[in-house]
Amino acid sequence: MTEMNFAYASAVSHSGFLKAPEPALNPTAKVWVAGIAWDGSTTNRPGARFGPGAIRKASHMLCDGTHPYFECSPLELIADIGDLHLPNTSLEGMRQSLIPQAEELIKGHHMVWLGGDHSITLPLLRAYRKHFNEPLGVVHFDAHCDTWSSHFDEPSGHGTWVYEAVNEGLISAAHTAQIGIRSAAEVQTTRFIENRGGLMYSARALRGLDRQSDWHQIASDIKARMGSRPVYLTVDIDCLDPAFAPGTGTPEPGGLSSSQLLGLLEELSSIPFVGMDLTEVAPAYDWAELTSNAAAHAVWTYLSGQMRHW
Repeated sequence: MTEMNFAYASAVSHSGFLKAPEPALNPTAKVWVAGIAWDGSTTNRPGARFGPGAIRKASHMLCDGTHPYFECSPLELIADIGDLHLPNTSLEGMRQSLIPQAEELIKGHHMVWLGGDHSITLPLLRAYRKHFNEPLGVVHFDAHCDTWSSHFDEPSGHGTWVYEAVNEGLISAAHTAQIGIRSAAEVQTTRFIENRGGLMYSARALRGLDRQSDWHQIASDIKARMGSRPVYLTVDIDCLDPAFAPGTGTPEPGGLSSSQLLGLLEELSSIPFVGMDLTEVAPAYDWAELTSNAAAHAVWTYLSGQMRHW
């Protein structure tokens, strides 16, 4: 793979996610964490390139990683390889560099990818589609549907990846569930997935749903829809209301609470996901590390819940 100098790459020896070591110090690790410090497709406030480091730092307060709901810790299963070396400014260059790295990494490890803006998900899905040789199911937390056909008159970006992934056959729209959608968009854009047989739980539809039974029903419906195909999880931190996650590039009022996100992730743990990413944490706009803490808790909850499948 091509090595590139990257000013924002994080060193991770004993300071990775949950203080996980680099792979050489945990060679049997099931899970590898990798940062994708790219924000060249951000349309509003840049800064998500600093997200991986902020998420890692926030995760260090989770101590030994024992989860209060799952009553287990994923720490011994994790190694953190740091941030991938990618071009700084070219979207296509980033994708061309990321895809072969992702293809190699997912052959041997369950990967957790720390973004970065949401444009990173498209090249990751290209790698997973090649690996599994079939379209994936996707569970997608976001304020935005990301189904625009252009990116502010550019052909591709962090708001087009779902549209592109469906049209490329990387994912099955009928096996995609979007959660937290609420941004301004034309109806045909907002309902792009729903109109193709997928599920959409808008932020409005989720208002007031705070009981475990509510989350369990939603997760059960999503799991039933996915069937036996490989399923990928992508969490844009702006699915949360800015009160819970102000440190993001495109905040949208009226979103999920932290407890809703974490509760849904707990219930969705019955799905054996093939990998996940968490995107759009922009620490420069954060307040009291609310956003990076929420992001770290989301990744930790995901990992703890997935342990039942390993």
